[in-house]
Amino acid sequence: MPADALTIGHLSRESGCKVPTIRYYEQIGLMPAPDRTEGNQRRYRRSHLERLTFIRHARELGFTLDDIRDLLRLSQQPDAPCEQADEIAARHLASVRDRIRRLRLLEDELARVAGACAADAVAECRVIELLSNHDRCLTADHPPVD
Repeated sequence: MPADALTIGHLSRESGCKVPTIRYYEQIGLMPAPDRTEGNQRRYRRSHLERLTFIRHARELGFTLDDIRDLLRLSQQPDAPCEQADEIAARHLASVRDRIRRLRLLEDELARVAGACAADAVAECRVIELLSNHDRCLTADHPPVD
């Protein structure tokens, strides 16, 4: 075993990823399989920690696992142009902006609904009334918010 070998618990603490998440990333091929001891315990190297840190950061920024897989593949080609990485980031940014737009529409609608009621009883409640009649919404369509 190399001197820098880390247990899965140590890797979890260092990276901030839970042990089941690390195992899942191994199972789906985002993380390479670690070396094993004679007792079949996983032993990770610093390169595993660096890769896991990359994956975790990308997930925190909302990248999909497929995008992360593509970015990891691209990172193995240091002399290749970064056009594909730029495209992945731009596509994700467009998705985030669209989600923000939909959340703002949702916020406007919910603010209107929440501020509509001053009744004492549910029978007269405008919140219930507005939610029961989609025709009274500000927009005809409420796209789902992920």
